[in-house]
Amino acid sequence: MTCTNKLTEEDLAQNPMFCRLLSSLSQHVDHTGLSLALRREQEKAEQELRVQRLGWLRSESLFQLLREMVQQHCVRKHHSSTSVDDDKFYETLERCLLVAQCARQLDPGSTVGQDQPQLLGLSAKHVLGQMPPEQDVRCMKPWLLVELEKRLKEKCLAILSYHQPDCENESEGLKSLKLSRLPETLENERKRAESLREKHQESAALLQRQTHCYLSELLSCVHLLQSIVLDHRLKAQKELDEKKVEYLDTKCQIIIRKIRVEMLELQLVTYTPDTIAAHRKMRDVLDRELGAAQVEKQSSQSMLSSFQMLGQDFEALVDEYTCLRHKIDNKSWALKEFSQHSH
Repeated sequence: MTCTNKLTEEDLAQNPMFCRLLSSLSQHVDHTGLSLALRREQEKAEQELRVQRLGWLRSESLFQLLREMVQQHCVRKHHSSTSVDDDKFYETLERCLLVAQCARQLDPGSTVGQDQPQLLGLSAKHVLGQMPPEQDVRCMKPWLLVELEKRLKEKCLAILSYHQPDCENESEGLKSLKLSRLPETLENERKRAESLREKHQESAALLQRQTHCYLSELLSCVHLLQSIVLDHRLKAQKELDEKKVEYLDTKCQIIIRKIRVEMLELQLVTYTPDTIAAHRKMRDVLDRELGAAQVEKQSSQSMLSSFQMLGQDFEALVDEYTCLRHKIDNKSWALKEFSQHSH
Protein backbone atom coordinates (compact mmCIF):
# COMPACT_ATOMS: atom_id res chain seq x y z
CA MET A 1 0.00 0.00 0.00
CA THR A 2 1.22 3.51 -0.69
CA CYS A 3 1.59 6.19 1.96
CA THR A 4 -1.49 7.98 0.62
CA ASN A 5 -3.72 5.03 1.65
CA LYS A 6 -5.10 4.89 -1.91
CA LEU A 7 -5.28 1.68 -3.91
CA THR A 8 -3.17 1.52 -7.04
CA GLU A 9 -3.02 -0.96 -9.90
CA GLU A 10 0.12 -2.42 -8.39
CA ASP A 11 -1.66 -3.04 -5.08
CA LEU A 12 -4.52 -4.81 -6.84
CA ALA A 13 -2.08 -6.89 -8.86
CA GLN A 14 -0.29 -7.99 -5.70
CA ASN A 15 -3.57 -8.88 -3.95
CA PRO A 16 -5.81 -10.69 -6.46
CA MET A 17 -8.11 -12.13 -3.78
CA PHE A 18 -8.75 -8.66 -2.36
CA CYS A 19 -9.46 -7.37 -5.87
CA ARG A 20 -11.99 -10.18 -6.37
CA LEU A 21 -13.64 -9.31 -3.04
CA LEU A 22 -14.02 -5.66 -4.06
CA SER A 23 -15.52 -6.68 -7.39
CA SER A 24 -18.06 -8.90 -5.62
CA LEU A 25 -18.98 -6.21 -3.09
CA SER A 26 -19.54 -3.62 -5.83
CA GLN A 27 -22.57 -5.65 -7.00
CA HIS A 28 -24.27 -5.26 -3.62
CA VAL A 29 -23.11 -1.92 -2.16
CA ASP A 30 -22.25 1.51 -3.53
CA HIS A 31 -19.09 3.54 -3.01
CA THR A 32 -20.34 4.78 0.39
CA GLY A 33 -20.93 1.27 1.77
CA LEU A 34 -24.76 1.34 1.60
CA SER A 35 -26.66 -1.54 0.06
CA LEU A 36 -28.32 -0.81 -3.27
CA ALA A 37 -31.85 -1.26 -1.85
CA LEU A 38 -31.10 1.03 1.07
CA ARG A 39 -29.54 3.52 -1.32
CA ARG A 40 -32.74 3.63 -3.42
CA GLU A 41 -34.85 4.14 -0.30
CA GLN A 42 -32.53 6.92 0.82
CA GLU A 43 -32.75 8.68 -2.55
CA LYS A 44 -36.55 8.40 -2.48
CA ALA A 45 -36.67 9.87 1.05
CA GLU A 46 -34.32 12.67 0.04
CA GLN A 47 -36.52 13.48 -2.98
CA GLU A 48 -39.64 13.63 -0.80
CA LEU A 49 -37.78 15.81 1.67
CA ARG A 50 -36.75 18.19 -1.11
CA VAL A 51 -40.36 18.44 -2.31
CA GLN A 52 -41.64 19.12 1.21
CA ARG A 53 -38.89 21.63 1.85
CA LEU A 54 -39.60 23.43 -1.42
CA GLY A 55 -43.30 23.63 -0.57
CA TRP A 56 -42.56 24.96 2.89
CA LEU A 57 -40.13 27.56 1.51
CA ARG A 58 -42.73 28.77 -0.98
CA SER A 59 -45.45 29.16 1.61
CA GLU A 60 -43.08 30.71 4.14
CA SER A 61 -41.70 33.19 1.59
CA LEU A 62 -45.22 34.18 0.58
CA PHE A 63 -46.27 34.56 4.22
CA GLN A 64 -43.24 36.76 5.02
CA LEU A 65 -43.87 38.89 1.94
CA LEU A 66 -47.50 39.46 2.96
CA ARG A 67 -46.43 40.41 6.49
CA GLU A 68 -43.91 42.85 5.03
CA MET A 69 -46.66 44.46 2.93
CA VAL A 70 -48.84 44.92 6.03
CA GLN A 71 -45.94 46.40 8.03
CA GLN A 72 -45.05 48.84 5.27
CA HIS A 73 -48.67 50.01 5.10
CA CYS A 74 -48.66 50.59 8.87
CA VAL A 75 -45.53 52.72 8.55
CA ARG A 76 -47.04 54.75 5.70
CA LYS A 77 -50.25 55.18 7.70
CA HIS A 78 -48.32 56.72 10.61
CA HIS A 79 -46.35 59.11 8.40
CA SER A 80 -48.96 60.13 5.83
CA SER A 81 -52.63 59.82 5.02
CA THR A 82 -53.88 56.68 3.25
CA SER A 83 -57.08 55.97 1.36
CA VAL A 84 -60.02 54.09 2.84
CA ASP A 85 -59.70 51.34 0.24
CA ASP A 86 -56.06 50.79 1.16
CA ASP A 87 -56.93 50.63 4.85
CA LYS A 88 -59.72 48.15 4.18
CA PHE A 89 -57.50 45.98 1.97
CA TYR A 90 -54.62 45.77 4.41
CA GLU A 91 -56.94 45.32 7.39
CA THR A 92 -58.57 42.32 5.69
CA LEU A 93 -55.15 40.98 4.68
CA GLU A 94 -53.73 41.31 8.19
CA ARG A 95 -56.72 39.53 9.69
CA CYS A 96 -56.43 36.69 7.20
CA LEU A 97 -52.72 36.32 8.01
CA LEU A 98 -53.38 36.18 11.76
CA VAL A 99 -56.09 33.55 11.34
CA ALA A 100 -53.88 31.47 9.02
CA GLN A 101 -50.96 31.69 11.42
CA CYS A 102 -53.09 30.66 14.40
CA ALA A 103 -54.67 27.80 12.44
CA ARG A 104 -51.24 26.53 11.45
CA GLN A 105 -50.09 26.58 15.06
CA LEU A 106 -53.19 24.71 16.23
CA ASP A 107 -53.06 22.15 13.40
CA PRO A 108 -49.37 21.65 12.53
CA GLY A 109 -50.00 18.66 10.26
CA SER A 110 -50.57 14.93 10.03
CA THR A 111 -47.10 14.12 11.41
CA VAL A 112 -48.15 15.15 14.92
CA GLY A 113 -50.10 12.67 17.05
CA GLN A 114 -53.85 13.11 17.21
CA ASP A 115 -53.83 12.74 21.00
CA GLN A 116 -51.83 15.95 21.47
CA PRO A 117 -53.60 18.30 23.93
CA GLN A 118 -55.19 21.37 22.36
CA LEU A 119 -53.89 24.86 23.10
CA LEU A 120 -56.39 26.63 25.39
CA GLY A 121 -59.01 24.11 24.24
CA LEU A 122 -59.03 25.66 20.76
CA SER A 123 -58.88 23.93 17.41
CA ALA A 124 -58.31 25.17 13.87
CA LYS A 125 -62.07 25.26 13.27
CA HIS A 126 -62.59 27.73 16.12
CA VAL A 127 -59.95 30.08 14.68
CA LEU A 128 -61.22 29.86 11.09
CA GLY A 129 -64.52 31.26 12.31
CA GLN A 130 -62.70 34.58 12.87
CA MET A 131 -62.03 35.11 9.17
CA PRO A 132 -63.15 38.45 7.66
CA PRO A 133 -66.47 38.55 5.80
CA GLU A 134 -66.44 36.57 2.57
CA GLN A 135 -67.28 39.66 0.52
CA ASP A 136 -64.21 41.50 1.84
CA VAL A 137 -62.06 38.46 1.02
CA ARG A 138 -63.41 38.34 -2.56
CA CYS A 139 -62.70 42.04 -3.02
CA MET A 140 -59.18 41.60 -1.60
CA LYS A 141 -58.05 38.72 -3.88
CA PRO A 142 -57.75 40.57 -7.28
CA TRP A 143 -55.89 43.45 -5.68
CA LEU A 144 -53.73 41.04 -3.72
CA LEU A 145 -52.63 39.21 -6.88
CA VAL A 146 -51.56 42.48 -8.49
CA GLU A 147 -49.65 43.59 -5.37
CA LEU A 148 -47.99 40.19 -4.99
CA GLU A 149 -46.85 40.18 -8.60
CA LYS A 150 -45.46 43.68 -8.19
CA ARG A 151 -43.64 42.88 -4.93
CA LEU A 152 -42.26 39.57 -6.22
CA LYS A 153 -40.94 41.28 -9.33
CA GLU A 154 -39.22 43.90 -7.19
CA LYS A 155 -37.66 41.16 -5.05
CA CYS A 156 -36.48 39.26 -8.10
CA LEU A 157 -34.97 42.39 -9.67
CA ALA A 158 -33.20 43.13 -6.39
CA ILE A 159 -31.71 39.61 -6.40
CA LEU A 160 -30.70 40.05 -10.06
CA SER A 161 -29.04 43.39 -9.28
CA TYR A 162 -27.14 41.81 -6.40
CA HIS A 163 -26.06 38.88 -8.54
CA GLN A 164 -25.28 40.97 -11.62
CA PRO A 165 -24.61 44.60 -10.64
CA ASP A 166 -23.89 45.55 -14.27
CA CYS A 167 -27.54 45.14 -15.28
CA GLU A 168 -28.71 48.26 -13.41
CA ASN A 169 -28.68 50.41 -16.55
CA GLU A 170 -30.09 47.78 -18.91
CA SER A 171 -33.57 47.80 -20.44
CA GLU A 172 -36.57 46.13 -18.84
CA GLY A 173 -36.75 43.53 -21.60
CA LEU A 174 -33.15 42.45 -21.07
CA LYS A 175 -33.68 42.39 -17.32
CA SER A 176 -36.74 40.18 -17.77
CA LEU A 177 -34.73 37.83 -20.00
CA LYS A 178 -31.94 37.57 -17.46
CA LEU A 179 -34.47 37.18 -14.70
CA SER A 180 -36.04 34.19 -16.46
CA ARG A 181 -32.61 32.55 -16.68
CA LEU A 182 -31.60 33.44 -13.14
CA PRO A 183 -32.84 30.17 -11.47
CA GLU A 184 -30.89 28.06 -13.95
CA THR A 185 -27.81 30.25 -13.47
CA LEU A 186 -28.01 30.03 -9.69
CA GLU A 187 -28.48 26.25 -9.86
CA ASN A 188 -25.38 25.90 -12.06
CA GLU A 189 -23.37 28.07 -9.70
CA ARG A 190 -24.57 26.02 -6.74
CA LYS A 191 -23.47 22.79 -8.42
CA ARG A 192 -20.14 24.34 -9.31
CA ALA A 193 -19.67 25.50 -5.71
CA GLU A 194 -20.44 22.00 -4.44
CA SER A 195 -17.96 20.53 -6.90
CA LEU A 196 -15.31 22.99 -5.80
CA ARG A 197 -16.05 22.20 -2.16
CA GLU A 198 -15.62 18.47 -2.81
CA LYS A 199 -12.36 19.11 -4.65
CA HIS A 200 -11.21 21.28 -1.78
CA GLN A 201 -11.98 18.50 0.69
CA GLU A 202 -10.09 16.00 -1.44
CA SER A 203 -7.16 18.40 -1.74
CA ALA A 204 -7.17 18.95 2.02
CA ALA A 205 -7.16 15.18 2.64
CA LEU A 206 -4.36 14.71 0.11
CA LEU A 207 -2.39 17.56 1.69
CA GLN A 208 -2.80 15.95 5.11
CA ARG A 209 -1.53 12.60 3.83
CA GLN A 210 1.39 14.23 2.04
CA THR A 211 2.22 16.22 5.18
CA HIS A 212 2.26 12.98 7.18
CA CYS A 213 4.63 11.40 4.64
CA TYR A 214 6.82 14.51 4.60
CA LEU A 215 7.08 14.54 8.40
CA SER A 216 7.96 10.83 8.42
CA GLU A 217 10.71 11.38 5.86
CA LEU A 218 11.92 14.44 7.75
CA LEU A 219 12.10 12.42 10.99
CA SER A 220 14.14 9.69 9.31
CA CYS A 221 16.49 12.36 7.91
CA VAL A 222 16.91 13.81 11.40
CA HIS A 223 17.82 10.37 12.78
CA LEU A 224 20.34 9.88 9.95
CA LEU A 225 21.82 13.31 10.60
CA GLN A 226 22.15 12.52 14.31
CA SER A 227 24.05 9.32 13.55
CA ILE A 228 26.37 11.20 11.17
CA VAL A 229 27.03 13.86 13.82
CA LEU A 230 27.74 11.17 16.42
CA ASP A 231 30.26 9.43 14.12
CA HIS A 232 31.97 12.73 13.38
CA ARG A 233 32.10 13.51 17.11
CA LEU A 234 33.78 10.14 17.85
CA LYS A 235 36.42 10.75 15.19
CA ALA A 236 37.03 14.27 16.47
CA GLN A 237 37.30 12.94 20.05
CA LYS A 238 39.96 10.47 18.93
CA GLU A 239 42.06 13.26 17.41
CA LEU A 240 41.57 15.38 20.53
CA ASP A 241 42.77 12.57 22.81
CA GLU A 242 45.86 12.07 20.65
CA LYS A 243 46.69 15.77 20.98
CA LYS A 244 46.17 15.60 24.73
CA VAL A 245 48.54 12.61 25.07
CA GLU A 246 51.19 14.49 23.12
CA TYR A 247 50.73 17.47 25.41
CA LEU A 248 51.10 15.36 28.55
CA ASP A 249 54.20 13.68 27.15
CA THR A 250 55.78 17.05 26.47
CA LYS A 251 54.83 18.31 29.91
CA CYS A 252 56.38 15.27 31.62
CA GLN A 253 59.60 15.73 29.64
CA ILE A 254 59.78 19.34 30.79
CA ILE A 255 59.27 18.27 34.41
CA ILE A 256 62.06 15.68 34.11
CA ARG A 257 64.39 18.26 32.65
CA LYS A 258 63.65 20.61 35.55
CA ILE A 259 64.36 17.79 37.99
CA ARG A 260 67.70 17.03 36.35
CA VAL A 261 68.68 20.69 36.40
CA GLU A 262 67.78 20.98 40.07
CA MET A 263 69.80 17.84 40.87
CA LEU A 264 72.84 19.28 39.13
CA GLU A 265 72.45 22.50 41.03
CA LEU A 266 72.23 20.61 44.31
CA GLN A 267 75.51 18.87 43.58
CA LEU A 268 77.22 22.24 43.22
CA VAL A 269 76.02 23.92 46.42
CA THR A 270 76.76 23.33 50.08
CA TYR A 271 73.93 21.71 51.94
CA THR A 272 72.69 24.02 54.72
CA PRO A 273 69.35 23.99 56.59
CA ASP A 274 68.06 26.79 54.34
CA THR A 275 69.00 25.02 51.15
CA ILE A 276 67.53 21.78 52.44
CA ALA A 277 64.20 23.57 53.24
CA ALA A 278 64.20 25.16 49.80
CA HIS A 279 64.89 21.82 48.20
CA ARG A 280 62.05 20.26 50.15
CA LYS A 281 59.75 23.06 49.06
CA MET A 282 60.82 22.57 45.47
CA ARG A 283 60.28 18.82 45.83
CA ASP A 284 56.72 19.45 47.04
CA VAL A 285 56.04 21.62 44.03
CA LEU A 286 57.43 18.98 41.72
CA ASP A 287 55.36 16.29 43.50
CA ARG A 288 52.20 18.26 42.94
CA GLU A 289 52.98 18.83 39.29
CA LEU A 290 53.82 15.18 38.82
CA GLY A 291 50.58 14.16 40.57
CA ALA A 292 48.53 16.44 38.35
CA ALA A 293 50.23 15.00 35.30
CA GLN A 294 49.47 11.48 36.48
CA VAL A 295 45.79 12.37 37.04
CA GLU A 296 45.54 13.75 33.54
CA LYS A 297 47.31 10.66 32.26
CA GLN A 298 44.80 8.38 34.01
CA SER A 299 41.89 10.39 32.62
CA SER A 300 43.30 10.09 29.12
CA GLN A 301 43.93 6.40 29.70
CA SER A 302 40.25 5.82 30.63
CA MET A 303 39.03 7.73 27.56
CA LEU A 304 41.37 5.80 25.30
CA SER A 305 40.20 2.52 26.79
CA SER A 306 36.57 3.42 26.02
CA PHE A 307 37.50 3.90 22.34
CA GLN A 308 39.49 0.70 21.96
CA MET A 309 36.35 -1.15 20.88
CA LEU A 310 36.10 0.98 17.76
CA GLY A 311 38.90 -0.81 15.88
CA GLN A 312 42.63 -1.43 15.44
CA ASP A 313 43.44 2.22 14.95
CA PHE A 314 44.02 2.55 18.71
CA GLU A 315 46.93 0.05 18.86
CA ALA A 316 49.39 2.80 18.01
CA LEU A 317 47.89 4.91 20.81
CA VAL A 318 48.29 1.99 23.23
CA ASP A 319 51.97 1.67 22.34
CA GLU A 320 52.43 5.37 22.79
CA TYR A 321 50.64 5.21 26.13
CA THR A 322 52.99 2.39 27.27
CA CYS A 323 56.00 4.46 26.34
CA LEU A 324 54.55 7.42 28.22
CA ARG A 325 54.04 5.25 31.29
CA HIS A 326 57.69 4.11 31.23
CA LYS A 327 58.77 7.73 31.04
CA ILE A 328 56.61 8.64 34.04
CA ASP A 329 58.07 5.71 35.99
CA ASN A 330 61.54 6.98 35.18
CA LYS A 331 60.56 10.45 36.36
CA SER A 332 59.16 9.01 39.56
CA TRP A 333 62.43 7.16 40.15
CA ALA A 334 64.40 10.32 39.53
CA LEU A 335 62.24 12.22 42.02
CA LYS A 336 62.72 9.48 44.58
CA GLU A 337 66.50 9.57 44.11
CA PHE A 338 66.41 13.33 44.43
CA SER A 339 64.48 13.08 47.69
CA GLN A 340 66.94 10.57 49.15
CA HIS A 341 69.85 12.74 48.10
CA SER A 342 68.26 15.79 49.81
CA HIS A 343 68.08 13.89 53.16
